[in-house]
This record gives sequence, structure tokens and C-alpha cells, in this order.
Amino acid sequence: MHPSLPYWRLSGYYFFHFAFVGVFQPYFGLYLQSLGLSSWEIGLILSQMALMRLCSPAVWGWLADHLHVRIPLVRLAAGVSVVVFNLFFFAQTLVPLLGAMALLAFFWSAALPLMETVVFDHLHAEPARYSRVRIWGSIGYIVTVLATGALLDYLPPASVLWMSFALMGGILAFALLVPESPTPPQHVATPPVSTILAQPRVRALLGACFLMSAAHGALYLFYSIYLADHGYSKTLVGSLWFLGVIAEIGVFFFMARLLRRFSLRQVLLASFAAAVLRFLLIGWGVDSLPVLLGAQLLHGLTFGAYHAAAIAAINRWFPGRCQARGQALYSSLSFGAG
Repeated sequence: MHPSLPYWRLSGYYFFHFAFVGVFQPYFGLYLQSLGLSSWEIGLILSQMALMRLCSPAVWGWLADHLHVRIPLVRLAAGVSVVVFNLFFFAQTLVPLLGAMALLAFFWSAALPLMETVVFDHLHAEPARYSRVRIWGSIGYIVTVLATGALLDYLPPASVLWMSFALMGGILAFALLVPESPTPPQHVATPPVSTILAQPRVRALLGACFLMSAAHGALYLFYSIYLADHGYSKTLVGSLWFLGVIAEIGVFFFMARLLRRFSLRQVLLASFAAAVLRFLLIGWGVDSLPVLLGAQLLHGLTFGAYHAAAIAAINRWFPGRCQARGQALYSSLSFGAG
């Protein structure tokens, strides 16, 4: 890494961001269930995360590009998120929980696209090394998703609140530690976002990212149920998910070498082709454990390589002072709308 790169501060932010996801995403629904809420009410509350991802990154990306700052906004979003999260300690019914989740999602989902822009600006001449920073997010997710599952065998569901709150404090701490990256110089051409979106390659990539996320949204929601219906134990189901994240980490580790050998277009095409193969294997080979193992290993391509290449392309095609809006569009159209 370049000696001036604040590697551990950037990596620490990713670690705590996705460590929070590893607690909140799989287990917060269990806490809501313990409050006696119906499945429909739980789904409505949790849907606010995806709903706010449609609009929040665009609002904050616009602010970042017009105010010419990123890290102060990341810190603001992290600080307000910590304050808002306290509402969950008091909310017990649908309407207060819905309001708390909408507020949390609006601020919390704003930070990551801005941080992605900051990371690429710090990397400047070495964008292929993004994956070496992002890998710590995957490690954080694995640590907390496994540890929380084990702890909840002995602790009450409300423990999820305290674990999530502590990790959100870690996000804020590293947001305060990460330095602002150099802003693009004035001579760097910054075309209007509408001009960039008029390019066929940009529209094609954003459309492909939307479909990729939509396909994997169905997988993330129903894969465990699908495997259980075919007789696989919960331990084995969890092990398959774990294998997928390990493959993702492996690809992130070697991504810099891959991008030196292959173009972004080649990596993206390979990732999309791997996704087609993965879904065919899961659909037609569900009764064969070796086939499922192979399908899970493809997660390294269908998320790891895909995300690293897509975010690098967005950073390249949205130059100058519209980078934050580019990352916000990618986040909104893929992880939000998809």
C-alpha cells in the first residue's frame, strides 16, 4: 500500500460497518418477533432499509458534490445514526418502530457511498487495491454473524440492540479517525451527471447492477428456506453461507492482481456469467451437496469480483466532482431498487 494511505483507519470503518450488518440484518427480525409483531409488520419495518437506499444516497451524494466535502457528512450521518438508534430501546409497537427504522435507514445508508468515494480518492493511482480495504468488511460480517448466532443461544433477543449499538459506536469512532481525501483539482473535467448517464455503457452497467441485485435479493431471502425444504440441516445451511463469504474474501484478496491482468469489462462479464451458472446449479442440483458447494464458491465472483469491478467502473466514469453522486446512483439502483 502507498505509505500515505490511512489503510487501517479505512479498513476499520469497513469492518465495523459490515460487522453491524452481520448483527442487524440476520437477527434484528428475531428481536422484532420477540415483541409479538406479525410477519407483515416485521417485513414492513425492515423494508425501510431498502426503501431509504432508493433516495438517501442520492440526497447525500448531491450534498457532498455541492459542498465539496465527504468525511464531515460521513461523520454527521454516523453521529445521528447513533442517536437515532437509541429510539429502539423505547419503541415497542409498529408505528414508533417504523419511524425509528426510517430515520436510521436515511442516515445510516448515506455514509457508505460517500466512504467509497473517499477510499478511491485516497487510493488515487492504485484503484485496484480497493479490494484490500473492502476485505475487512467481509471479515467483520463473518465475525459478528457467527458470534451473534452463538451468543443468542444463551442471551435474550433484546441483546441484539446492545450489540448493534456498540458496533454503531465503532462506526462513529472510525468515521472520526478517517481523514478527508484530496478533492479533485479544479482542472479535472466534471461533465453534468445527465451527460454521463446518456452514455450507453453507463446505462448498461447500472441496468445490469439492478438486475444482479434483484436476482440476489431473492437468493438472500429464500435460499435458506429452499435448502431446509430439501432436507438440509440448519448447521449445513449456515456452513454454506459461510463458505460463500470465505470465497468473497479470497477474491477480494487477489482482486488487485486480477484487475492488472483483466479489464473491468472482462471481470464484469465473467461475474454475470458466473451468476447465471450459479442459479442454474442451485435450481437443478439442489439434491447434490458437491454441486451446492461449487455454487457457493461462485459467490466470490457473483459478489466479490462483481462489486469491486462495478464500483471501480463507476468511479472511473463519474469523474471530478460528481463522483459522490455516481456512487450514490450505484447504491440506490442496485442495493436499493434491486
